[in-house]
Amino acid sequence: MKLKIKKNDTVRVIAGNDKGKEGRVTEILPDKMRVIVEGVNVRKKHMKPAQGQPNGSIQEREMPIHYSNVMLLDGEKNTTRLGVKKVEQNGTVSRVRIARTTGEQI
Repeated sequence: MKLKIKKNDTVRVIAGNDKGKEGRVTEILPDKMRVIVEGVNVRKKHMKPAQGQPNGSIQEREMPIHYSNVMLLDGEKNTTRLGVKKVEQNGTVSRVRIARTTGEQI
């Protein structure tokens, strides 16, 4: 399934432990219907000792969250649903993403 949220979009978490946090989408996992948001759902990962880190380490990583738990932000930092509008320029028709609240292009 194709997700309406794209990489580098600014979103707000609307459900879960990090509800209310905002961040930029860094990665999309469409087969699992999940997104990775910068600074959201940070978990500790224990790394085994390896050649680069002989003592091992504990790293903090952003883990994926379901895309239904985030909502896109428009220009005024308000949550909005996403719409698609067809725009004709120079004889070619292109699809443009618009914010449902304001009607402006995203």
